[in-house]
Amino acid sequence: MALMRYDPWRTISQLQNEMNRLFESQLDSEESGDNGTVAADWRPAVDVQEDSANYTITADLPGVDPENIDVSLENGVLTIRGERQDDRRAESGEYKRVERIRGTFFRRFTLPDTADAENVKAKSRNGILEIVIPKQKEIQPRKIQVES
Repeated sequence: MALMRYDPWRTISQLQNEMNRLFESQLDSEESGDNGTVAADWRPAVDVQEDSANYTITADLPGVDPENIDVSLENGVLTIRGERQDDRRAESGEYKRVERIRGTFFRRFTLPDTADAENVKAKSRNGILEIVIPKQKEIQPRKIQVES
């Protein structure tokens, strides 16, 4: 008869693994194209920060030329997409290990109603993309007349 050691954290670890798998499949479906193909080869790490005047999104994009980055805003959704080019050269021999990710990337963020979509600014420097989204000074509620 084999003894089994009781591990109270094992069940929690299994639950966390299942939740991670669930959310990863959800993210994959969100970032796939219309025909079911994945729209991105990798996802850059981002920080989202809020202060009294702005929302700031900072993305790590090392090795990505700013000309290969597309930032767009449509219907309250900010989209960052682009491509890291393959800079490998086989002239000096074959690669034994390749870990740096290349290809297309894609991130999407839903902006709050307080975001001022007309004055969004983006800049890329030293492999870091910074997008500053100013907040609107005052949001006016809109009254809708009910007709009879």
